[in-house]
Amino acid sequence: MKVLVVFDSHTGNTGLMAEAVAQGVRDSGIKAVLKTVDEASIDELPQVQGVILGSPVYYGLPTGKIKTWIDESVKYHGKLTHLVGGAFCSAGGIHTGSETTILALLQACLVHGMIIQGNPHGSHYGVASKGAPGEKEIENCKKLGSRVAELVKKLNP
Repeated sequence: MKVLVVFDSHTGNTGLMAEAVAQGVRDSGIKAVLKTVDEASIDELPQVQGVILGSPVYYGLPTGKIKTWIDESVKYHGKLTHLVGGAFCSAGGIHTGSETTILALLQACLVHGMIIQGNPHGSHYGVASKGAPGEKEIENCKKLGSRVAELVKKLNP
């Protein structure tokens, strides 16, 4: 079983978060495939059981590169309903669009029919960081990866 973690990162903050998300997946015993949006291929989607998307916040939304990658995923529309999805982002400040960015990423997953698991204990939609992620954000990223991996295991016994 594999979870694909695809992210865009201009300052390195989202990249640090992506590494922690992937570590959380691995800590749960699932293979994590960590790729920048420039490295990732849409054609990997049918070969994984989960996908976690990460982006910096740009005008309250994911970056254009992540949006283009998502747009290209129409190639597999209706064929990804078995995937577990998740999202995370980094922002330049508070009240700058973290939740809208995460929800935009999750919305794309939902359009594909993916399964999304919320978190009732904080970071409800996904993980957000203001600037460079601190210890708390890194730990939450690991937990996001773990939650997705655990759900993947339940759905793929």
